[in-house]
Formats: sequence, structure tokens, C-alpha cells
Amino acid sequence: MTQSRGLSGFTGPDAPADEDLYKCVHCGLCLNACPTYLETGLEAESPRGRIALMKAVREGRATMTPSLVKHWDLCLQCRACEAACPSNVPYGRLMEATRTEMVAQASRSVPERLGRALGYQVLLPSPRKLRMAGVGLKLYQKSGVRRAIQASRILKLAPGGIYNLERAAPEIRGRFFIPRGQLLPARGVRRARVTLLSGCVMPLVHGPTMEATLRVLSRNGVEVVVPADQGCCGTLNVHAGERNRARALARQTIDSLMIDGIDAIVVASAGCGSAMKEYGELLRDDPSYRERAARFGKLVKDVHEFLAGLPLDPPRAALDMTVTYQDACHLAHAQRISKPPRALLRAIPGVRLVEMPESSVCCGAGGTYFLQEPEMSRRLAKRKASNVVTTKAAVVATPNPGCAIQMENALRQLGSETEVAYVVDLLDRAYALEKQA
Repeated sequence: MTQSRGLSGFTGPDAPADEDLYKCVHCGLCLNACPTYLETGLEAESPRGRIALMKAVREGRATMTPSLVKHWDLCLQCRACEAACPSNVPYGRLMEATRTEMVAQASRSVPERLGRALGYQVLLPSPRKLRMAGVGLKLYQKSGVRRAIQASRILKLAPGGIYNLERAAPEIRGRFFIPRGQLLPARGVRRARVTLLSGCVMPLVHGPTMEATLRVLSRNGVEVVVPADQGCCGTLNVHAGERNRARALARQTIDSLMIDGIDAIVVASAGCGSAMKEYGELLRDDPSYRERAARFGKLVKDVHEFLAGLPLDPPRAALDMTVTYQDACHLAHAQRISKPPRALLRAIPGVRLVEMPESSVCCGAGGTYFLQEPEMSRRLAKRKASNVVTTKAAVVATPNPGCAIQMENALRQLGSETEVAYVVDLLDRAYALEKQA
């Protein structure tokens, strides 16, 4: 790729490539696909506007001042603009490269630098430390301490984003899912053999859904291997511009999941699947991993994509419920997968699928966005929750942990009793009812 040269303010080896940057013809078709533009109506909060700022820095007409960087910070990296762009501008790649430059050059407050170091360099790379943090959060929630602290309102006096972090923290239910080298045999005739990504956030927050994923795959004739030596796939680091750490995590993920004799690498989290399919791009300059990363990306399958392609063996028991579906950005826009999850839901007897307004508009979770940009995140969450409520569905189904956490909090704020569940959770329930029939 052609990198920035001359008077450019982009100086690093991962700087936005000119051939990507100058693809944008500023036609404006991205505007109404962009959630922050929809909320603000401001040009600088649109993909077109943000690319214009990238060009200004590239050409030496602007520098990375805090006010300029703020416009890039406010981007959710949902990539809805890519689906709308007639010029095929790789906006996600541009923003990831720009954020890598921001890590090197942009001025950040001390609390923000400490928070980034703790999250991206300490916790995410270590499954053990993440589980310790998860245990602490679970005890905090179950012991009654959380209710007492919330009632005292003392957190509003706490520094930094502690109040926002506590307010948005997910409710941890059930046991953690821990990869231990499990081998779950296929039920009936084996149709495929796969490895399953455990990941970082989902096995702690939604461990029961990971167990449900195993059962659903097995029920469909899939032998599943869950390698013990896996951890975070690096998605959050990529989005934050922490690219060197992301590469290290990608190499580890490739080494653990790419074993002999598998037909696919299955991922239950939409954001993780998107990043893993793009490992070839992330490791393109690594001679030891370049070819393996490209092969790895081709093996990665989102669980909905994989099940629909088998094809699915439909449940024989009915659930009798009205369900609406929330498109996760990195499934619908980055991976361009929107039909398979809906097809799986329609395959469950008794499920009535009702489409919600603006299903593909981001809910505002955006990885760690809800911590870094809490005001915009809450605005988008409220917008999404209101759209869910208009459907009068009993359940909103999602394919991504960030979306699930965000919608649970937003629906609770609206006083809605709508249940948030994964698509695989509903499939698992229907399969479980077969045994009772």
C-alpha cells in the first residue's frame, strides 16, 4: 500500500494509505448511514467529514489538536458507511490506521492513558486477570454492595469515568465459560469439525450462551473443539489503535485455533469474527504469519453464517413468542451478514419475527465506546431501545455481547421488560424442548 509522505502529519508505518484515503469522492451517500451524523447533523461527525480531516492532516494543513481528534474519537467504527459507499472506501481500515496514529501522537489525559494501559495492555491479553476482574464484579453485584453504593450516589463524586463504568457494567449471570480443551462430539452423523473461539468478554458475561453455542453446534452434527490456550482475539485493541498488541493477540489466536482437520473456526461474537476475518490485513507485513493469517481468515465463520450454511436442522419444538432482531454492526456492515440470523429465527417453530425500525443503526455500544463517549452512547442506546419497544416483541435477539449489554441497560432505563437474548439461546431453548415432547 502507498503510505503517507512529504509534510504529512501521519508518520508511522501503519498510517492511512493514500490509495484508501483518496478513494472518497465526498458524494455524501454515507451521511444517513452514520449514527453520529443522524444524531448531530454535523458534517464533522460524518464519515465524509472525518475523512476530510484525515486528508487535512495527511497534507499538512492541520495537526492532531484535541478538538480535531475529538471528531475521530466520536466515531463508533460501525462501518455502516461502507455498506452505503458506491466507491468502496475502506473506512474501517482508514479509521483503525488513524487511531494507531492517534495513539502515537494525540495528547491524552493521565486517567485516560492509565485506563487504556490497564484495559488494552494488562487485562485483555490475560484471561486469568480478566476472570479475576469478573469474579470481583460478580461479588460486587451479588453481595448487595452495588445497591448500597448506587443508593448513596457517591460514585457521582468519583473521578474519571468510574460512574459511567459502574452504570454500564453488565449483570453477570451463571458460570463463566472457561476453555479447557473441551471436545464435544457431534450428535448423529458428523457433518463438520470446528474449533470455537471463547474470547474475552463473552465467556465472562454470557457464559451460558457459550454453552448453548456448543449444544446447538453438536445438535447439528458438528464436532466442536475448544482449545485451552486461547484468549482475546485483539478486536478491541485494533479498534483502539493499539495495533502492536493486537498483532500479538492475533498470532496467539491463530496458533491456538488453527488446528489440523477442521472445517471452520466458529465465532459467536460478531465483533470478534469481523476482526479475525481481517487478520490477513493486520499481519500482512509479518513474513512468519502472513500466509497463515490469510488462510485463517478464510476459515473463520460467524456461528449464524455457519449454521445456515450447513444447513440448520430445524428444531421440532415450538417456542411461541414474538421476536425482533438487532443487527450487530460488525455482522451486518463489516461481514455483510444479515439474512442468516433471521433465517435461523424463522426456522424455530412458533417464533414470529417482527422487524424493528432502524435495525441496522448502531446501538452505541461500539466495543469500549460506551465508556469513552458515554453521552453519545446513551443517546444511541435510547434510540435503539425505543425502536425495540415499538415492535411489542417479547424478545430482542442479537449476535454480539456488546449489543446485548447495551440493550439490556437501555431497555431497563425505559422500564421495558423485553428480554435480550442471543439467536443461539433461542435455538438452544427450542432444541431442549424436543426432549420434553
